[in-house]
Amino acid sequence: MSKIKQSKLYQSLRFPTIILLILWIIQAFQMITHLNLGWLGVYPRHEVGIKGIFISPFIHSTDVMHLINNSVPLFVGMAMIIFFYQRVAIKAILLIYLMTGMGVWMFGREVLHIGASGVIYGLISFIFWNGVFRRNIKSIVLALIILMLYSGMFLGVLPNQPGISWESHLIGAIVGIIVSFMFRHEVEKDEIPTYQVDVEDAHLLDEEGEYFLDRDTFSKTRNERMRNQSDWFSDSTF
Repeated sequence: MSKIKQSKLYQSLRFPTIILLILWIIQAFQMITHLNLGWLGVYPRHEVGIKGIFISPFIHSTDVMHLINNSVPLFVGMAMIIFFYQRVAIKAILLIYLMTGMGVWMFGREVLHIGASGVIYGLISFIFWNGVFRRNIKSIVLALIILMLYSGMFLGVLPNQPGISWESHLIGAIVGIIVSFMFRHEVEKDEIPTYQVDVEDAHLLDEEGEYFLDRDTFSKTRNERMRNQSDWFSDSTF
């Protein structure tokens, strides 16, 4: 792996690692102090719940399994976007983060909504729908990988699931589609097509008279060129 790719991989892993570290520090604080920070979640259509738009993805239930289940897909989703969609990564993640929270505040049930699962659904949806909107090999392959890894998550958008903020999941998935559509024309460096000579026209380059000098003129040594000239004079008749 080249140094450039190593640096790119490091950059794509650093940000998700920092986010996960913050999440686990907050979770450890809840467990050590026996405090429940759920009151910092989104409470739809109430002023007191607006702060949850910015804070709720960092707050999880005191049951550590909630955070464990969210940690891997959150890390994978952010790392994939930062590595493969570097040009739009930060803007896309920030929009998914904020728009999901605002959507839950406007349309969710009047209960406290906490956890990063809505953002996760936004990230996964963004990667999948990039394969639909961009239609290049890289995006399609990534979409298929996401489909194989997390296809079961789409059941989480179904309503009437006790103890689960299915609204966060559904709104996050919709936001992922919207953000993917917004950035569909933002071309990454590795998505720029390389143009080649058409096979049907390639023979024109090999026809006699297409070049002013012989094609191997500059690959010959001085002695070879002198020898060819000498042979030409010796074979010529005047």
